[in-house]
Amino acid sequence: MSDHAFRLLERHQKLDARLRLLQLLKRPDPLELVRLKKLKLAIKDRLARVGRKPVYKS
Repeated sequence: MSDHAFRLLERHQKLDARLRLLQLLKRPDPLELVRLKKLKLAIKDRLARVGRKPVYKS
């Protein structure tokens, strides 16, 4: 796994943890929930693109 993919995966996991904690609150901020979910999805899409790229080694 490349460093870039690893950093994206790590960020995705941190966002997931933040989302879970936020959802445990009695009245979570709905805008923050939407923002975090969109960010998490964007990172997931970037991870998918990184996984499809052919790796060229010289």
